[in-house]
Amino acid sequence: MKKFLIINPFGIGDVLFTTPVIRAIKENYPDSFIGYWSNLRVKPLLESNGRINKIFALSRGDLKKIYQESFFKGIWSAIKLTLGIRKERFDICLDFSLDHRYSLFSKIAGIKKRVGFDYKGRGRFLTHKISIDGYHDKHAVEYYLSLLSFLGIEPKNKELDLFLPVDCSQRAANILSARLIEANDLVVGISPGAGGSWGKDASYKHWPALKFAELADKLVNEFKVKIVIVGDNTERPIADVIINAMRNKPIDLVGKTGLEILPAVIKNFNLFITNDGGPMHMAVALGVKTVSIFGPVSELVYGPFPSVNKHVVLKWDMACRPCYRNFRLPICDKDRECLKQVSVDEVFAASRALLN
Repeated sequence: MKKFLIINPFGIGDVLFTTPVIRAIKENYPDSFIGYWSNLRVKPLLESNGRINKIFALSRGDLKKIYQESFFKGIWSAIKLTLGIRKERFDICLDFSLDHRYSLFSKIAGIKKRVGFDYKGRGRFLTHKISIDGYHDKHAVEYYLSLLSFLGIEPKNKELDLFLPVDCSQRAANILSARLIEANDLVVGISPGAGGSWGKDASYKHWPALKFAELADKLVNEFKVKIVIVGDNTERPIADVIINAMRNKPIDLVGKTGLEILPAVIKNFNLFITNDGGPMHMAVALGVKTVSIFGPVSELVYGPFPSVNKHVVLKWDMACRPCYRNFRLPICDKDRECLKQVSVDEVFAASRALLN
């Protein structure tokens, strides 16, 4: 039995981008054992994937927080993680981290074949690698799938996977019905935050909150939709601006659905309007129609995948856009003009087309 370890310490979108890789491995090695090394935050998304046999949810960022709390606890957590991975005796790891420390850990853990990307010389502990200076000319999923060439695998299906446990679907249905959403209602979800993996820079991905409020009111007036605002607790200030500005009060689920329930809530939407971020990719994986607003990031690389007619991306092209290149975001001297120039009327027109 072949044993594979997937390494991806990034956010929701990047984790979902690896799901076609996992599917392809299982199709070619049906009896294989797949481990996944992720960050702690995304663990609920992985737990529902039956193709994954074991999860190691402790990224370098998670370890750093533990170190700050207690140096000895941090050391012990790192040792325990390494021993846990070593105990599984993985044959191959596919390392999407772009960080030499993960492949070094894999080497210490005894994994002989280490496959990944060599970005700025960070692939020195990899045994098989593709040299890159960033993701530019194709979607990140295509870059991820390219590593399968070292395994002799040609993927047949490139769509994203996101599985919903039955209990989470029922809990989501209960949450919505408790807020008077009925089966025949037209429901539009709004994610005015997103980009949580960017930390303090997440706001560079955010369409203005007052525009979301104006858009939501127009949708209620035109289609009699029920508006549901989602997000985590860090997005409460943005949500409050929208709620206070709207004439038709929305259903507020911000901070009320953890990552294990949020996908099941999104599945109930007829349309999801969102910034570039993890919730958008969840909706795409679930087959929910989306209108997404992109600013500094290239939609070619990080947009809905696969890009089909049920997903509309809106953007305002400028000479400096996309400015997020080679995994770096420069300081914006134009006050996020690329986002502000996307009008409410444009987003409304795209939403109307998908709702009709």
